[in-house]
Amino acid sequence: MAEKKFSTTSGIEIKEVYTQPSAMDELPGEFPFTRGIQKDMYRGKAWTMRQYAGFSTAEESNKRYHYLLGQGTTGLSVAFDLPTQIGYDSDHELAEGEVGKVGVAIDSLKDIEILFDGIALKDITTSMTINATAPILLAMYIALAKKQGADLKQISGTVQNDILKEYAARGTYIYPPAPSMRLITDVFEYCSKEVPKWNTISISGYHIREAGSTAVQELAFTLANGKAYLKAALDKGLDINVFAKRLSFFFNCHNNFFEEIAKFRAARRMWAHITKQLGATDAGAQKLRFHTQTGGSTLTAQQPLNNIIRVSNQALAAVLGGTQSLHTNGYDEALSLPTEAAAKIALRTQQIIAFESGVTDTVDPLAGSYFIEALTDEIEAAAQLYIDKIDAMGGAVKAIEQDYIQQEIAASAYQYQNDIESGEKVLVGVNRFTQQEAAELNVFRVDDSIRKMQTEKLSTLKSSRDNQAVAISLQQLQEAAKGQENLMPFILTAVECYATLGEIADTLRHVFGEY
Repeated sequence: MAEKKFSTTSGIEIKEVYTQPSAMDELPGEFPFTRGIQKDMYRGKAWTMRQYAGFSTAEESNKRYHYLLGQGTTGLSVAFDLPTQIGYDSDHELAEGEVGKVGVAIDSLKDIEILFDGIALKDITTSMTINATAPILLAMYIALAKKQGADLKQISGTVQNDILKEYAARGTYIYPPAPSMRLITDVFEYCSKEVPKWNTISISGYHIREAGSTAVQELAFTLANGKAYLKAALDKGLDINVFAKRLSFFFNCHNNFFEEIAKFRAARRMWAHITKQLGATDAGAQKLRFHTQTGGSTLTAQQPLNNIIRVSNQALAAVLGGTQSLHTNGYDEALSLPTEAAAKIALRTQQIIAFESGVTDTVDPLAGSYFIEALTDEIEAAAQLYIDKIDAMGGAVKAIEQDYIQQEIAASAYQYQNDIESGEKVLVGVNRFTQQEAAELNVFRVDDSIRKMQTEKLSTLKSSRDNQAVAISLQQLQEAAKGQENLMPFILTAVECYATLGEIADTLRHVFGEY
């Protein structure tokens, strides 16, 4: 009988025992940051507990934000509905059936004012999961900060602003790659001068993993996209020692505990070398800072309370891997948006790890493990093979245009599904340890009447704003888009006139076209 082989989700074979001592003598906070980007890590300050939330209207989401802040969350993270993500107002015919469903509906600055009512932007960091319309939503946030009297040099947060993974894995793009990259680098340039503490991109492996990639592919394709953004900014004449300090990453964390920890350690080391090779000499520009979300695609509708254990396992891996920020999923998210009860348990999971487990008392506590060190090296080597191949194609944009990344992800997703169906991959409650009785569970649903409410708000807004000022601002944006000027000041002006998200996106569609 052949000896059974064990491997990670990326196909890296796991030995029965590891005996070779590591030669690594790195210290945390020092190049290449394998062991963490801070010398004291969580001894100095815990990671930001940033719970992702947003649904229905701005009014309803505002209530959830106040609830989460009251429960001890230390950062906000905004989910936007699909029409907002792809640049359509709630009254657009293509928005029907989607308004407020997977996130909050935002049509104008008025909605942002309601979304953050009673929340001082100077006192909170906010992450916005938005890509194609990222410049518009960021402009709305900046406009509100100005209205609140906040110092723009001090407000901080993150806008995802990562369009390449949308072409490869997720699909909420609007414009062709070239103008999309222009908008991204416009945000880099604008924020470096006007909002210097803002993280101008969150280069996202999360959605690559959710689309079916392995851990190694998530790492490789994310860093390849990161290289493309670095090069685009350098081509624009920006200083890598300035703009690279405001780049952040967004990774997924799945169930293979040690593989995920090693992935995060390898990511820091690889990014440090990538930035150094492209000219970064400032340590701050070489550090990979990242947010983690537990794996949405790992949650099961069957026996949903089992997801609490899955999320705990993933959250602990993210912490041991050195994350700067963490979102833990609600146990009911395979069935619906998270209920308040599920969101509270998800947050408590983080708090128990932070304050009861003891894993935060020392930096990189798994360093020196023969297994962890070997796995970190192997994941790095496997990811580097992908990056070398993408570089040979001309970079991530070319690889996406040639469908290479998409095909690699699809092949991995297909293999994963086959492994589940064959029983090679065990999913507790799905293909093993199943039960017949259905669990009673309250689920959270968003009513379709939300679209009618948003449409009425839009109608009121358009009848009360200065429509001549809106028309002038949109015309100026259109002319600027035809040239080479940075578009952020023009978008901000339009937002402050209460031009809608759809009107601004359509103005750019008129110049750039759709992809």
